[in-house]
Amino acid sequence: MKQKELYQYHELFDAVQMQQIFPDGKTFTDCTTQQPLEAINIKYQLHKNDPGFDLGAFIKSNFSIPTPPQQHYTKREESVTAHINNLWSVLTRSADDQTSHAYSSLIPLPFPYIVPGGRFGEIYYWDSYFTMLGLQAAGRTGLIKNMADNFSFLIDHIGYIPNGNRTYFLGRSQPPFYSFMIKLLAETEGDSVFLKYLPQMEKEYAFWMRGADMPANQQASHHVVKMPGGELLNRYWDEHHTPRPESYREDVELVHTATDKPAAYRHLRAGAASGWDFSCRWFKDVHDFASIHTTDIIPVDLNCLLLHLEETMQQAYTAAGNTAQANSFTEKAGQRKSAIQRYCWNDALQFYVDVDFMEGVQKKLSTIAAAFPLYVNVATKEQATAVAAKIEKFFLQPGGVATTLEMSGQQWDAPNGWAPLQWVTITGLKNYGFRELAAQIAQRWIALNKRVYRRTGKLMEKYNVYNVELDAGGGEYPSQDGFGWTNGVLLKLIKEYGEPL
Repeated sequence: MKQKELYQYHELFDAVQMQQIFPDGKTFTDCTTQQPLEAINIKYQLHKNDPGFDLGAFIKSNFSIPTPPQQHYTKREESVTAHINNLWSVLTRSADDQTSHAYSSLIPLPFPYIVPGGRFGEIYYWDSYFTMLGLQAAGRTGLIKNMADNFSFLIDHIGYIPNGNRTYFLGRSQPPFYSFMIKLLAETEGDSVFLKYLPQMEKEYAFWMRGADMPANQQASHHVVKMPGGELLNRYWDEHHTPRPESYREDVELVHTATDKPAAYRHLRAGAASGWDFSCRWFKDVHDFASIHTTDIIPVDLNCLLLHLEETMQQAYTAAGNTAQANSFTEKAGQRKSAIQRYCWNDALQFYVDVDFMEGVQKKLSTIAAAFPLYVNVATKEQATAVAAKIEKFFLQPGGVATTLEMSGQQWDAPNGWAPLQWVTITGLKNYGFRELAAQIAQRWIALNKRVYRRTGKLMEKYNVYNVELDAGGGEYPSQDGFGWTNGVLLKLIKEYGEPL
């Protein structure tokens, strides 16, 4: 019989999380133990009402507390490049023990992999692609293959790539960068990789398109939304409608006044699936977190990533000589590209936006997700010119590009900038010939990363791009150092643009 998960021992789990035995709710979900959880729960039930019972002491005597992977790494190199290259081994996790009988929420993986660092001691789906860019720049191609094979393992055994390799992440994925990983691997191993990984791309696509055969009178099913013209586009989704175990207290407290708590929990989980957790991008009212409605939204970036998957599968089927399937995916990609243009381009703003399909309107908020149609070559030259002009006028800041223009207090809003979105924006602008603006963003981002490194000896999860003297803030947890995707993007950009003075 399958062992119950820690969060399924609801009374114990609720007590630990709501009493904040650990400042960060993720800590408890990542704890391990050498004895069955059932035995620990029985002890808890026997002693919880004893005079002087100390829940914190009970937990610490029955669970092993996770240690951040780079906690004991204190070397401060003069060169940020040397620091990154030394950190690879610190942030590398060996292949996991597949036979351990200890309780752990970790889903074991068969090959070594890089974790982001800080509170994140497991892989994350979209983080890993940007980490892999740095591995490529560092010449560590073996680790790129290991990580692609780990994601393939997850697809084969779970049916999709979860948010991260933890059991409490099952039910949702993250921005689908698997096809980008395969293309990156092909740069060193040749085009044969497209055929090798085609079965996994097929499963990945099936996961995202589950529900495409919904009844004619239904508007949405799982990740799939039927648009007014009959086109199929996608949204973020989670199969569960309960509090996230790793953010249990925050979710319960936010949702406690909601009239439809299951729907509110699903919106929060879908927001986590987006990778932008959290941004006022997902809110009805940009100043009100409780107005989150993620599953009502068609995100422009998600659909650009799925277009790339369709185009990559078309390429793989062509290489396999499967003309029928190649033609089918040429058609699917063409339909999605037309639908992105039809529904996500805003003529008045001259910018790409998300769509609230429940209301049948475009969202008014401008975000740097508008760079994704340039990243995957969806935009016309005229549209790209308009997007580039708006990025330069509004999003370009002293430290790089902002994520949104709203100061909401959420970590994926102003004043913060994030490594993956710098890379997407820089690459998208280069695709359309805006090399000077791309270089300006790259050099500002490199300079900001180096400035913070000189001051702190660390590379961070996110940065304040508005004021390069201040640290980034906002969100559900303190800013983390490590940090996988920052290291990856920074090393790749330094290799391409050098280190500005």
